[in-house]
Amino acid sequence: MFMIDLPALYHPSLTPASLTSLRTYYHTTYRDEFFAPEGPPTAWFGVFLWMEALYHLPLSCWAILNLYRGTHPLVPVHLLVYAVQTAVTTITCIAEYLSWTHLSTGDKLNLGYLYVPYLALSVFMGVDMFGRLQDRLMPV
Repeated sequence: MFMIDLPALYHPSLTPASLTSLRTYYHTTYRDEFFAPEGPPTAWFGVFLWMEALYHLPLSCWAILNLYRGTHPLVPVHLLVYAVQTAVTTITCIAEYLSWTHLSTGDKLNLGYLYVPYLALSVFMGVDMFGRLQDRLMPV
């Protein structure tokens, strides 16, 4: 998150050269246009980055702490929202890069190796959190 995604939101004077180099390497290696040096090809991707910074990051910190403690009753609710939002944004990115005509099938497959696991994990998390909520709200 901090090293690939969110540096696009940092002011250029606050972005370490190592992060710029890492993003350039990522873009060159995987041909992921969302991380092109000139910026993403769509306006909505910037909105996704802001959601990641303002929602995913704080929620992740809170959820990890509360999953470890196992005490907060709203963890499944928040993680269900997180999972749905992650699945929707990830599937949107997958649909977008599959439409890029300048990428070969191999390039798209390589991007799939990066994006599809996030999609699978978010779907798994969503199903798990839904099940936990169902058990709490509708006990047998």
